[in-house]
Amino acid sequence: MSNLSKEELKQKLTPEEYAVTQEAATEPAFTGKYDNFFEKGIYVDVATGEPLFISDDKYNSGCGWPAFTKPIDKAAVKNNTDDSFGMIRTEVRSSDGNSHLGHVFPDGPADKGGLRYCINSAALKFIPYDEMDKDGYGQYKKLIK
Repeated sequence: MSNLSKEELKQKLTPEEYAVTQEAATEPAFTGKYDNFFEKGIYVDVATGEPLFISDDKYNSGCGWPAFTKPIDKAAVKNNTDDSFGMIRTEVRSSDGNSHLGHVFPDGPADKGGLRYCINSAALKFIPYDEMDKDGYGQYKKLIK
């Protein structure tokens, strides 16, 4: 869980990042900075910095949001049933910070496990591969080809 108070998070995050991660908002499709972004590195929770996804597991699903086949570790995320908007979906939250990230769907690439983690760009911070050591994520470099 983030050690930051709601007020501290409001100061740290942009209004959109706060709305998405703390209030379960969704950014409009095809507007997020990581939707069509495929550089080598790691994606972390924008609110807490906890590692969530690696670039090797990101793919272009055409859904309008960044899509990943799996989290960096099963323990990095937790799933909840979301019955908002008249739909039943599986919400994805970061395990430690409890930030709303997006949803997971069973229509991902079959050869990669069949899941599509549809994640809001506003919930993520990207750390380029070459900066992972200095930013404290060096131990994850071995997971990236």
